[in-house]
Amino acid sequence: MNDENGTQFDVIVVGSGAGALLGAIRAAERGLKPLVIEKSDKVGGTSAVSGGGIWIPCNDDQARAGVSDSVKDAFHYVKTCARGMASDDRVLAYVETASVMARYLGVIGVPYRCMPLYADYYPPLPGSRPGGRTMDPVDFNAARLGLDGLALLRPSNPGQLLFGRVNLNSFDAHTILSQGPGSVTTVLKALLRYATDYPWRLKSRLDRRMTGGQALVAGLLAAARRQGIPIRTHCALHSLVVENGRVAGVVTRRDGRDARVMAKRGVLLAAGGFERNQPMRERHLSKPTDQRWTATPVGCNTGDAIRAGADVGGALHMMALSWGVPTIEVPGEEKFRGVFVERSMPGCMVVNSRGDRFVNESCPYPEFQQAMLADHAVTGGGVPAWIVFDSRFRARYPMGPLLPKSVMPDGKVPGAWWGNAVWKGDTLEALAARIGVDAQGLRRSAERMGGFARTGKDEDFDRGGNVFDRYYGDVTVGPNPNLGPIDKAPFYAMRLWPGDIGTKGGLLTDREARVLDQDGRVIPGLYCVGNNSASVMGPSYPGAGSTLGPAMTFAFRAVADMLDEPIPLTNTDLLGSTP
Repeated sequence: MNDENGTQFDVIVVGSGAGALLGAIRAAERGLKPLVIEKSDKVGGTSAVSGGGIWIPCNDDQARAGVSDSVKDAFHYVKTCARGMASDDRVLAYVETASVMARYLGVIGVPYRCMPLYADYYPPLPGSRPGGRTMDPVDFNAARLGLDGLALLRPSNPGQLLFGRVNLNSFDAHTILSQGPGSVTTVLKALLRYATDYPWRLKSRLDRRMTGGQALVAGLLAAARRQGIPIRTHCALHSLVVENGRVAGVVTRRDGRDARVMAKRGVLLAAGGFERNQPMRERHLSKPTDQRWTATPVGCNTGDAIRAGADVGGALHMMALSWGVPTIEVPGEEKFRGVFVERSMPGCMVVNSRGDRFVNESCPYPEFQQAMLADHAVTGGGVPAWIVFDSRFRARYPMGPLLPKSVMPDGKVPGAWWGNAVWKGDTLEALAARIGVDAQGLRRSAERMGGFARTGKDEDFDRGGNVFDRYYGDVTVGPNPNLGPIDKAPFYAMRLWPGDIGTKGGLLTDREARVLDQDGRVIPGLYCVGNNSASVMGPSYPGAGSTLGPAMTFAFRAVADMLDEPIPLTNTDLLGSTP
């Protein structure tokens, strides 16, 4: 046993992502004694490599942005998205408490602002909004965390950094990608700010201005350190301790030794999903499936908390679902990169091995991943799929690791990428031969796309037909910002895999984040939030931030319940109602 053996805390938090840290901070602020355990050597989990967005209906910043919202609309929207896979009271608990949690983030030094133009992912559904519910973290000054704190923080994804060093927030990224007014100025300002930050450059190569998931986790870590919350890295959950029918602690494994650590008020599981566990993927997810395709940190999210919860009787729910996203393998990088927004730009298309389009390239990323798997089940050629673009696209837009040609001409593309991450052909037929796609099908799809670009109407998949699609379109291109011809040689292709940013099935919980057993009864002392719990969003992804928002909101509610002060529901008349 290690020297932690026999120690008693009020709350033990398993994991160190956004939900975990928020729960620990709230517990400490309310006078409880929390312990955070993290099996890796870094703090932040998937939250640290995410965009950091949170989906918060009725948030306080909407009024400033001129956005109107209501709990009723948000409830009906999420309920419709959940398709019966989440209880009404759990949905209501989320949409009522999310804004309270977001307000609390500002109090502890992690302020957010709403994105007025970033639409919900399913604009046609009742209760959706054309913007304002997704919130982006305010930039965080890395100096507030200090070099020792930064050493604990899991680093950002390469794809979220300009030239591998400079951070951009979501507002910057939108301005640059949409080619709107100020796009060049935004890039130049970011580079100049980084280059001239002389005092900080002498201390660290990291950008002092932290954005996205880095800003979120850095802010939470700074708040946790101010509270003196102990965080044990290299400390894995082995099992849960049950005494007299109640979860009373955990058995941890650290440096090869086990310790029994007790929790008077509760254990909060917040350790991510099971996307890095290949046997669990094979058992639960649609085929083909491969843990290599995920965009989450290597060695993390192996389902330990889900297994431990199930071992004490916790019910599992929605285990066949994931937060899907197409991913690209980049030689030399630790993990695959998600392709979230570049596929919306005009002048590209996605095809299967027949050269046929099978999806609206601009659709929400979970639907994109599911379309790949569905097409593969029918044609055998949807995995991998290929995103194809021409020289015009190559000159203007990034695609995964490939920066625009003005910044990264073909001669500066790393040699290891050719034939592994990117393929090139002087004609569509030559490109088709190199990537193993039917040449006639590819030519036919490109010609059809050219016709759609001229008319502005995608007659096959309605790409650009809603406000969500158009958010990441090129505003300088018309008549449809998401459609452009693919006819200027040379031509390029990159290989897409049906990856994910986490699994969304796990332990079934109630509105206080208490874990339920097979008969729907509460397992006393056991709480669960984040991707090791079954998502309140069901099979859908209502808007950007639908993972982090619920993780922190239900952690907030869980602590209230541990204090015997559960947060009541207000709009109970909505329970059982329909739009």
